Amino acid sequence: MTEPIVRSDLFTAAKQLADSEIELIKVIESSSKCQRTVTNMFESVKKTRKPGKSKNVRPSAALLAAKREAAQRQLLSGKNNTFVRDVYQNAIDAYKIVRKETGLVFDQSMAEHECLWDSNYPECPARFTRVLQRCEELGLVQRCKLIEPRVATESEILTKHSQKQIDILKATDGCADSENLELLSSKYDAIFVHPSTYRLSLLAVGSTINLVESICKGEVQNGMAIIRPPGHHAMKSEYCGYCFFNNVALAAEKALSSNLANRILIVDWDVHHGQATQQMFYNDPRVVYFSIHRYEYGEFWPNLKESDFHYIGEDLGEGYNFNIPLNKTGMTNADYIAIFQQVLLPMAYEFQPDLIIVSAGYDAALGCPEGEMLVTSACYSHLLSSLLSLAAGKVAVVLEGGYCLKSLAEGAALTLRTLLGDPCPILQTLDLPSSSIRDTILNVIYAHRPYWKCYQYQETHSINSITHNKEELANRHVVMVTYKGSIFKPDKYETRNCYPTQSKEVLEVMEKKLNELILFTNLHKAPHKVCIVYDEKMQKHCNISDNTHPEKPARISSIYKNHEKHGLLERCYLLQGRSATIEELSLAHSEDYIDSIKKTSTSKPKELQKQASDYNSVYLHTETWSSACVSAGSLLQTVDAVLNGESQSGIAIVRPPGHHAEEDNACGFCIFNNVAIAAQYAVQFHHIKRVLIVDWDVHHGNGTQSIFEEDPKILYISVHRYDNGSFFPNSKAANYTSVGLNAGEGFNVNIPWNKKGMGDAEYIAAFQQIVMPIAYQFNPELILVSAGFDACVGDPLGGCLVSPELYGHLIHWLSSLANGHVILSLEGGYNINSISHAMTMCTKALLGDPLPMLDPSLIPCTSAINSINNVLKTHKKFWPNLQYGMSLPKEKLLPKLKKTLNKLNEQERIAEKPKQTESKIALEVIESEKLELNLAIDKNRLNLVTDEEILKLTNEVENIKIKNSELRLTKSAADETRRNSGLKKNEVKKSDVSQSIQKCVNEMNQSKDSQQGGSRTRENREDEGAASLQRETQSTTLLDYLSDNLQALTAGEMFAVVPLRDCPHLFTVNEVPSGGIDVTLPCAECASTAENWICLQCYTVHCARNVNQHAVQHAEECEHPITLSFSDISVWCYGCEAYIDNPRLYAARNAAHQSKFNTELPWTYNENAI
Repeated sequence: MTEPIVRSDLFTAAKQLADSEIELIKVIESSSKCQRTVTNMFESVKKTRKPGKSKNVRPSAALLAAKREAAQRQLLSGKNNTFVRDVYQNAIDAYKIVRKETGLVFDQSMAEHECLWDSNYPECPARFTRVLQRCEELGLVQRCKLIEPRVATESEILTKHSQKQIDILKATDGCADSENLELLSSKYDAIFVHPSTYRLSLLAVGSTINLVESICKGEVQNGMAIIRPPGHHAMKSEYCGYCFFNNVALAAEKALSSNLANRILIVDWDVHHGQATQQMFYNDPRVVYFSIHRYEYGEFWPNLKESDFHYIGEDLGEGYNFNIPLNKTGMTNADYIAIFQQVLLPMAYEFQPDLIIVSAGYDAALGCPEGEMLVTSACYSHLLSSLLSLAAGKVAVVLEGGYCLKSLAEGAALTLRTLLGDPCPILQTLDLPSSSIRDTILNVIYAHRPYWKCYQYQETHSINSITHNKEELANRHVVMVTYKGSIFKPDKYETRNCYPTQSKEVLEVMEKKLNELILFTNLHKAPHKVCIVYDEKMQKHCNISDNTHPEKPARISSIYKNHEKHGLLERCYLLQGRSATIEELSLAHSEDYIDSIKKTSTSKPKELQKQASDYNSVYLHTETWSSACVSAGSLLQTVDAVLNGESQSGIAIVRPPGHHAEEDNACGFCIFNNVAIAAQYAVQFHHIKRVLIVDWDVHHGNGTQSIFEEDPKILYISVHRYDNGSFFPNSKAANYTSVGLNAGEGFNVNIPWNKKGMGDAEYIAAFQQIVMPIAYQFNPELILVSAGFDACVGDPLGGCLVSPELYGHLIHWLSSLANGHVILSLEGGYNINSISHAMTMCTKALLGDPLPMLDPSLIPCTSAINSINNVLKTHKKFWPNLQYGMSLPKEKLLPKLKKTLNKLNEQERIAEKPKQTESKIALEVIESEKLELNLAIDKNRLNLVTDEEILKLTNEVENIKIKNSELRLTKSAADETRRNSGLKKNEVKKSDVSQSIQKCVNEMNQSKDSQQGGSRTRENREDEGAASLQRETQSTTLLDYLSDNLQALTAGEMFAVVPLRDCPHLFTVNEVPSGGIDVTLPCAECASTAENWICLQCYTVHCARNVNQHAVQHAEECEHPITLSFSDISVWCYGCEAYIDNPRLYAARNAAHQSKFNTELPWTYNENAI
């Protein structure tokens, strides 16, 4: 856009704002001259004004002209301090953005990757082919824009993986020796290597990157990568869980480094925790990683502590890592939808990502033997749909797991269908969310509450406060971290029959259930996305005594013209308006009332004025009858078009409005209750069983509520300004306490605002916390929206600040229900510009156009939170899925996690060890405080170390003698026995695996010699292993050890724990008890003897953090910071978060040393040390 055009647009915006100001002044000024019935509706607005301001004060024409001139001068001067911010600019910009194509990337060669030694291996080629086959059956592939697959470059892989992992896999490329490929595979947890694996892993990464780049560059709207091998378990230095390179993490990194995205949300709904993706972004605030996975307190693979809810990120990324651990099987659609509504979407709208990547595993789907969950394929459409309103629609879905071929294929196909803009299938009635998922959700909210302002709907309590109120006690949530997993890692992993299977009977039952679900899932898609009805006859209804009345004919004509101006009419199915019949009007109104309105067509002006005075805020005209009939009939025309399958959704640009009209009374500019008539019409003539009415007009729809308050087939939800009963229509029935009567109890939901100024944040919160959870539980077949736009910014009556674009977001959320059968009927809204933009944004949302991104950090005000909580408390007995309002502890109860992610060199070193792989170490709180690495040697400083410092270090090392040789020899013998038994059990050594890799290399490089060639016999390797073992047992001093590892030390690859010599908490250390210290004592709380520490203040014994964390808890609760390890006689200070080595600790350390080794601890301090 050129500079003159920008200036012109801004000047036009400024002029429009000034014109709106004049219009508002005219409305207020003329309101005192209007008939009494009209002024009543304005009165509630006037009451809210602060006293002392004259309602008749208005700027002069000269002042307004001066404002315009000043605005023009400032705009043309090019200064940054613009005179006015155009509140419509986001909507105006959005008109130019229409939905693009959906991208799809795949490559048929990805079917080559298979397990050569186990034909039943679940990660099989059929996972790829069946997904493509189902997408083609539904006609989805030909509707997509195909993205060119490509091989990733080595430099791209190196952004998240080590060179060694590339080289190992590269060495297998084309290798035909299945025996050696299986031997290599046995080194890693749950993988198989095929001769094509390296090439296809690069292809999967490159294809994912191409898709993400195409989305970010605007070449496609969104897209899906149907690829394999999957990626989210692949770590920096280790293959894992069918994964070799992390497709999603690499694509995200590429988008960030190329400045294609600044904030990325990764949603991982695979049933296994994507621990590798978590590790790669754990300290990066640019990426929110959100994982929903089966956990069972660590007993489910990958059995990591880091998969639990309290691992939230570290350093700058603290608070940006979300784990939703599922602690039981059988989780349903309701559980997953609750996670999205309560945790994911509130955070996502606060974070406002500009790119979303979904790690889409379908192993939580019904029938998958690995997940054992009950999520239906159709549910994935709903989960994805809720994300499409974010990031301007830039969403990439990348295939991960899923091992029931039928549910995998159906789930993936319905996901692609949703990306293409097709409506979400109606779900079966939701089960109640489980108590387990309630506890998990509350735990996650508790852990993340300090970092995100969106989690404000739970009260707090002190765990030390005592109450005898049973209800209050029952409402207190107990936050607890429980880990039941195992950290054992074998030398060799199983490569055959190492996966869950299902019996023939179970397979038959699952097949039958899935076939039934597929058969009864309605995938009908209407030929038109949106139909629009508009009839000029409705303009004839007007106020002849006051042409400035806010409910004027220009309301609908301006909306229609705005649709026409921006090319929306040609994209919609245009309907012809019609008049409602007497029979149809009688669906919501009494015969006498209908007759009284019909008589107005022949009444004289004075008779009209008298009749209008009997109503509250209504004017009448001789064309009122005909206009009101066309208004109601046109909406019915839209209902017919939608329910007869001609159009998926509808827009009714109608007036007069209707939601205030009661059965026998006109009210608030409304004559006939259009939406109430339409709801009854759908039930009686189209046999709809459940209709949801959402009323977001700023005024309470008293007429609609009164008509349906005893009807359980109609759920009425109203979000409105209430002001404690002082806002029109000034009825206590508009409060949250009105829930319906008799059979309709619970089917009337009022969300009352008690102050003006509510905006996007408040409406988002109301929908996320109340409207959408109840709507999903109700499961409507049709949604009617009483679409008043008088809560929109600039409205003269509403006094609220909702942006036009937010209405598009609200309508998008609703459109995921009822198979997309959503119909909007215009109600209020009295700023012509606001209602024109707002309703047009709704139409664009229904057409599938990307929605404008909202301002980040939208936080609802306290008053709104109070209103929402009142509604939740009132309605949770009617809607059990509103069960998350429990009280959370005020105290910080979660264990403090040690920072481990920055120790990349340490991770790589640990990854080389045969018994401790990266998947069990990275991100873990190391299993003993004595192993915690507090100070890494800086490589850059090694060159600065002086000769004197090296000599000093050497002398200190030489003075440290290892005296307990008998114990050491006993330990060495035990280790040798354990190693030998392990070799017999697993029949593999590290050298065997190395040889298998080298053998594959030799096959492709026959001309190259290798020192570790495959010609070496098993006997040679066993001899080498024995020699290695002998060298280990001969290492008797720390000096020997450091000498053997001098290269690693100087290269900075080895780290040292450097204890503090001084500590401000040393004064807390008390004298050793007269009886000494017994290192065999169990934990005072749980009686564990696995690994214990003794408090050096009160000398009580407590277990380590890797057992039950009682030592940590004791230090926090009693403020006793210094503790001694029974394992290695080291001393740790919780206050300093460091190891301590001070002469004052010698007495305690010596007492423990004597108890453990029956000998005194050597004195290693200066003779002058005290």
